[in-house]
Amino acid sequence: MLTKIVAVVCVGSASLAGASDAVTWPNEAGILENHVQLTSSDMFRKAGECYFSPGGDQIIFQAIEKKADPAQEEAFYQMYVADLVVEGGRVRGTTNIRRLSPEGSSNTCGWFHPTEPGVVIFGSTVVPPVDPGRSGYQRESSKYKWQFPAEMDIVRCVLAEADGTAATLERVLGNPNAYLAECVISADGGHMVYCEHKVEEGRSGGDLFVLDFETGRSVKVTPSRGYDGGPFFSPDGKRICYRSDRRGDDLLQIFVAELDFDESGELRGVGREFQLTDNQHVNWAPYWHPSGRYLIYTTSELGHENYEVFLVDADAGGAGSPAKYGTRRRRLTDAAGFDGLPVFNRDGTRMMWTAQRSADRSSQVWLADFVLPLDGDDGGQVEDVVESEPAERPERLQVQDPETGLYFLYDPATHELSVYDIDTHQVRTELTEAETKRAMELFRQAK
Repeated sequence: MLTKIVAVVCVGSASLAGASDAVTWPNEAGILENHVQLTSSDMFRKAGECYFSPGGDQIIFQAIEKKADPAQEEAFYQMYVADLVVEGGRVRGTTNIRRLSPEGSSNTCGWFHPTEPGVVIFGSTVVPPVDPGRSGYQRESSKYKWQFPAEMDIVRCVLAEADGTAATLERVLGNPNAYLAECVISADGGHMVYCEHKVEEGRSGGDLFVLDFETGRSVKVTPSRGYDGGPFFSPDGKRICYRSDRRGDDLLQIFVAELDFDESGELRGVGREFQLTDNQHVNWAPYWHPSGRYLIYTTSELGHENYEVFLVDADAGGAGSPAKYGTRRRRLTDAAGFDGLPVFNRDGTRMMWTAQRSADRSSQVWLADFVLPLDGDDGGQVEDVVESEPAERPERLQVQDPETGLYFLYDPATHELSVYDIDTHQVRTELTEAETKRAMELFRQAK
C-alpha cells in the first residue's frame, strides 16, 4: 500500500513539465496569472477538490493513484496532502505528497484545522464500503449515480503521525445509518458544518448541521427539502454558503444563510436565507473570497462539457449599506473542458481549482495567482465586477431523460445533438438510434 510519495511537479505557466512558460490563457489575463499544474497524470489517474492550509504552504486533495494496470487502481478517492514549492514568490509545484487514507476506503472533503496546526479532517469510510451505492441513487441503465456509503464518517488526522492506515485516523463524528461528510471548521475553530445523508432518504436527502465543539450540540440549519451540501463558513463565521437541489431536478443552485446566535453565542439556527442563482444550470462548489463580499462557484452555464468558474456578489451589507447577493457576476476561468471546485488561499492572492487543461484531459489540481481587483481588497484598488459577456453562439438547449438521468444537448448553431453524463462530465456526440429517437421525443415534449 502506498503511504508516502516524494515528488516535485514543476511546470511552467499553464503548461506541462518541460513545456514553455509562454503558454497562457489570454482570456484570463488580469484575472488569473502564473498558472501551474500541481498534480500530474503521471502519478494520479485523476485528482481534485483541493484546499489550502491556513498558512498557504500545504494543500489537501483527493485522488486515485495511477497504476500500470488500470484494473488494479482503487475504486474510490483517497486523501492526500502535499507541500507547495514556492520560488521567487511563485508557486512552482508540489513536494512531499503523502497519503492519509487506508487502502480500499472511500474518502472526500479534506480540510485543514484552522487553529490546530498539522491537523486535518475529512470524510472517510476507513474500511472498504460494503455497499457504496446503497444509500445513494442510480437510475437503471445509466452511469449517473451519487454514492453515499453509510460507513462514511468524519475523521481527524495528525499529519505528523499519518501513515495511510486506520490507526492514525480518529473518528470525530459517526452514524452507522448515515453518510457524514462535506465538513468544514470555522476560522475560530469553534464550530463544524457538515452534511448528514441518512440511508433511507436516498438521493432526496442531505441536510446541513453545525456542531458546537464546546457543547457537543448539533443544530440543523437547512430544514428545506432537497439535498443541501458543499457548505463553507464565511470568514467571520456568521454565514454559510452551500448548494442545494431544492427543485429535485439535479440542477443545483447557490445559497447563503445567515446563522442565528443567541446572546451567549449559542447557535439557534438560521435567520435569513438567500438564493444567489436560479436558472436551468448546475451551480455548485461555492467558496468565499476572504473579504466575505464575494463567492466563487462552478457552473454549467456555458455547457455541460465546459464547466467554468464565476464570481458573484455575496455582501451581507450593514451600517447603511444594502446586502448584495447574486449581482455583478464575472467569469473567471476561460478554457476548454472542466474548470471547477475553486478555492482561495487565506489572503485571496491565489486561486486553486480542478481542471482538465492538460493534454490528456484528465482532472488534475491547478493553481494561479488571483490578480483581479475587487472592492474591499486590502490594497485599496477598486474595480467594478461586470456581468460576463454572453456566449458567442446560442446556448445549447438541454433536456433530461427522467428514466436514465442523461442530458440530451442540442446546439442551434450547428444542429448537433449530443448526450451528457452529469456524473462523469463526459459528452458523447455519437448517439445510438434509440438515444436519438428518445432525445427528439423529449425535446418535443419540452416545447
